[in-house]
Amino acid sequence: CSAGSFPVRRSASARSLAVFLLLLGACGTAQATDATRGNELYESRCAGCHSLDQDRVGPRHRGLIGRKAGAVSGFKYSPALRASRIVWSPRTLDAWLTNPERLVPGQRMNYSVPDAADRAALIVYLEAIGP
Repeated sequence: CSAGSFPVRRSASARSLAVFLLLLGACGTAQATDATRGNELYESRCAGCHSLDQDRVGPRHRGLIGRKAGAVSGFKYSPALRASRIVWSPRTLDAWLTNPERLVPGQRMNYSVPDAADRAALIVYLEAIGP
């Protein structure tokens, strides 16, 4: 590269920074894509029993990340879920969506999400909707 007749030197650290910023942008785009896909999956698979802001057959989901399992006031949870010491995080949600009965024997949700990519997209979406 040159600027006019003067050569422009690019240091290795400047190139590394440029690559890092490109990857960071791609990561943000991937998360946005996953959140969009997660929203679509939520609407097609979860919304029959759950809502973001209202209790239905299952409890509301807004603010799920960081909440203790079985803690939505007024919702009638199974004794097993109420007694669990789970706090919802991406890790615990992944285990729950993989096999709720294995995570909490005696729980009442008889639905799982066997595909890891689908679980990841749903979790990104639930994180993105916030409290």
